Amino acid sequence: MSDRTTEAILRHLRHDGRLSNADLAERIGLSPSTCLRRVRKLEQEGVIRGYQAIIARRSQIPVATVIVQITLERQTEECLRRFESRIRECPDVRECYLMTGDADYLLRVEARDMQDYERIHKEELSRMPGVVRIQSNFAIRPVVQQQDRT
Repeated sequence: MSDRTTEAILRHLRHDGRLSNADLAERIGLSPSTCLRRVRKLEQEGVIRGYQAIIARRSQIPVATVIVQITLERQTEECLRRFESRIRECPDVRECYLMTGDADYLLRVEARDMQDYERIHKEELSRMPGVVRIQSNFAIRPVVQQQDRT
């Protein structure tokens, strides 16, 4: 269902996920019932995976962003599967990518402070199956932060 109407729906919801169905329908030129049907179908197909609030960092508890490179002992299918299964259970890991290059995985971890990251490192990351190397880098400040453009 990739057409101009779908693209318009996604563009408007990406900009304002709280937009009412009536307002969305009016903006893209559909009846409210047709618009709702299209949005529900996009949700069922997994194109729209959810709605979330984007909270300004200044208004929340200070957070340290840590970029972590993980190297596994082997890159077999079983080792990757075991690691990925466990990393999904780690609530402090906000993103995880399988990589090419020196490290096997790149993580974005959020911690309250250095002591909190030490806990995450000792109690979670270093206990992951197959991990032989963890390299951590603390972000100083964001320079570019864009929302998904898909």
